[in-house]
Amino acid sequence: MSIAMNLYYTGHGGSARRFVSEMEESGTAAAIRNEDGNERYEYFLSSSDPETVLLVDIWRDQAALDAHHASPMMATIAQLREKHDLHMRAERYLSDESGIPAGDESHLRR
Repeated sequence: MSIAMNLYYTGHGGSARRFVSEMEESGTAAAIRNEDGNERYEYFLSSSDPETVLLVDIWRDQAALDAHHASPMMATIAQLREKHDLHMRAERYLSDESGIPAGDESHLRR
């Protein structure tokens, strides 16, 4: 069962987007993607709120997420959040191993 974290970073004057650029350019995001148990680490830009960026962060299990939280990269991320004066909101989801129900599948265009 995977754990998906949706993290919303909100700032002012483009600071959330600068944070993402710095995470990518510094190699920090790539290092997180290479951590054992990371299944997805991807930023998305909001079309309705240019001051908010969404991070979709998916981990194999709680142990992998705990190891990530204990890693030195968390200090780097915290420093960058502070530097860019970002505030966060988080949502946590657990995967449903049963798959997509037929009723939901009928609404998907593949």
